[in-house]
Amino acid sequence: MAENGQVLVTGIGAMTPVGADASSSWSGLLAGKSGVRALVEEWAADLPVSIAAGLTEDPAAALPRTQARKLDRGEQLAMLTSREAWQDAGAPEVEPERLAVVIGTGTGGVLTTLGQDDIFEESGARRLSPFAVPMLMPNGPAAWVSMDLGAKGGARTPVSACASGAEALAMGLDLLRAGRVDVVVAGGVEACLHPFTIAAFAQMKALSTQCENPESVSRPFDVARSGFVMGEGAGIMVLERAEFARARGARTYGTLAGSAVSSSANHITASDAEGQVHAIELALRDADLTPQDIGHVHAHATSTESGDLAEAEAIGRAVGSHASVTATKSMTGHMLGASGAVGALAALLALKDGVAPAIRNLDALDPRIDLDVVQGENRTGEWNASLANSFGFGGHNVSLVFTK
Repeated sequence: MAENGQVLVTGIGAMTPVGADASSSWSGLLAGKSGVRALVEEWAADLPVSIAAGLTEDPAAALPRTQARKLDRGEQLAMLTSREAWQDAGAPEVEPERLAVVIGTGTGGVLTTLGQDDIFEESGARRLSPFAVPMLMPNGPAAWVSMDLGAKGGARTPVSACASGAEALAMGLDLLRAGRVDVVVAGGVEACLHPFTIAAFAQMKALSTQCENPESVSRPFDVARSGFVMGEGAGIMVLERAEFARARGARTYGTLAGSAVSSSANHITASDAEGQVHAIELALRDADLTPQDIGHVHAHATSTESGDLAEAEAIGRAVGSHASVTATKSMTGHMLGASGAVGALAALLALKDGVAPAIRNLDALDPRIDLDVVQGENRTGEWNASLANSFGFGGHNVSLVFTK
């Protein structure tokens, strides 16, 4: 691919259940740290699931109080992680019209929506916050970040369930390749730990109810897996046209070499290997790579039986069994709309540093899974390309390919 078609990653930011920023999150994953904990809050007492993967630090505490109170928790996450990524990229000097923001979310400002509804029911309309609407808008995170950075090249919000953050990166790649902008701040955020959302996911039998030992519950690909653990977090990348980045002497983490988005058009919640295979194959073609070129895969792998099996089949068919496969939701839980972006960060850093985190809690690999999973200890390797998968309710399939 010609250099003017290349898109480089020049900055990263994150807040996750295992770290308060990108560096500590990556260190936490390499250390096998678990962010899953028991919910001791009073509101969790009567829930069918009493564990979740919350953040290590409150994002509101890192913002001025007057600003924090105007922002939903997801918007706070977006502001902090975008600022981190922007500074990490060296705060590029770019024309406002050539800078875009793309931040995905699965549920938007659901904490605001539910909280304000409680106030409305208990105290009436006059007690609602005047900031309620901009706080609950799904496009709020992208809009606030665009204002914070002065980005006038577009503020976009893909909402594709658990694939939202990955689709945001794919959209950013498209914008840069089309020459519409020079820099894109892209990723995903999610903050929806609330009794209603936990109970709703539990009611559809998606969450594990094995809560006695929280840190051991999320176990992708393990024969004893029993459902996912809900989490919260954010992951952001600064993407730049290679020509623009190199002209300013930017440090780079690697190349976002290809992406693909497909829809299974099959079932509103069930995983589908066919659609996933299609996305992976299209992403490889977009990156001008063969399956054998992929040395490392970051799997979506939520720790549900049907989802893990469908993805394992898809990876085996589209990539093969030679690649090292990891799944960091074993440590972070499932951050829904943020998971694809954080997974992409893990795939990028594994490639850059030559090390992939071991899957936590993988004690006995499901015998139906024929993949080279990273089990027991971290895996080192000199890989040239990595694949990051992200799949969401509604049949949304996104695959991203990174190269050195």
